[in-house]
Amino acid sequence: MAVLWCLAPGLAQVKLTQGPDRIEVQIDGQPFTTLFMGSDVTKPYLHPLRSASGKVVTRYYPMENREGERRDHPHQRGLWFSHGDVNGYDFWANEVSQKGPNKGRIVLDKVISLRSGRRQGSLEVSFNWLDPAGKPILNERRTMVFHADPRLRVVDFDIVLTALEKVKFGDTKEGTFALRLAPSLEEPVRGAPETPRRTGKMVNAEGLEGERQVWGKRSAWVDYFGEVEGEKLGVAIFDHPSNPKHPTFWHSRSYGLFAANIFGEHDFMADKSRDGSLTLEPGGKLRFRYRVVIHPGDCQSAGIAEMYKKYAAGQ
Repeated sequence: MAVLWCLAPGLAQVKLTQGPDRIEVQIDGQPFTTLFMGSDVTKPYLHPLRSASGKVVTRYYPMENREGERRDHPHQRGLWFSHGDVNGYDFWANEVSQKGPNKGRIVLDKVISLRSGRRQGSLEVSFNWLDPAGKPILNERRTMVFHADPRLRVVDFDIVLTALEKVKFGDTKEGTFALRLAPSLEEPVRGAPETPRRTGKMVNAEGLEGERQVWGKRSAWVDYFGEVEGEKLGVAIFDHPSNPKHPTFWHSRSYGLFAANIFGEHDFMADKSRDGSLTLEPGGKLRFRYRVVIHPGDCQSAGIAEMYKKYAAGQ
């Protein structure tokens, strides 16, 4: 029987602690995740993400080298939000080690609010998207709400982008709201490292399974599940029905990249005549809302479809 998300009374504290270059999130006295936003990073990211049982569901590389992890795509750090073509600048593959004249950076403007509490904690932060010369072209105001639950870890994201000049989000598959999963959650494909064993499967709201059927398709949600250290776990991303171009396309790969991207139409549809770009005039805004659910079991036993219905209804 599916177990739906329902907050129980007496839940432990969600505690947020701010340091000079990061904000740590604890639930029930145990680490859940950390937001890294110091001057040494080229875009803010959450790392690692943990299940309610404490299992890490995101890749460690490039922050740490762990046996069995692919050492590819060093820009895919934990969970992040960025795009590969904003006025021609790359905010996606923008690591210092990735050379090129068009690399943008997303930097901290200020922490607006930080609240700990029972049942949930919240964080509101302002970031600036800088062109290669250091000029701000976008302001991002991001609210994250971290929910406590005995079985689940749930994070709500509310992201508002404001154009500081005319801004064009280009049509590319390299974006946008994304995370990189732990190696044991990758799909088992030929050529993958033998250990840890790859056990993952991705399923979308239409019931399509695997990269071949899910990648480049539009769907309200995708769940990516498998085994982590012997426990059946999954990570779902929900695309809010109010988001631009809902339902989003999915840039979800067998090697563990898991991303929602509304812009990459000509890549996803294999049609060069398509143009998924979007332009904001100065002062124009884009708002994106997502929910990330880290759950035990697969998408059916976790009740992901019903969870999404509640999310879409504002619950």
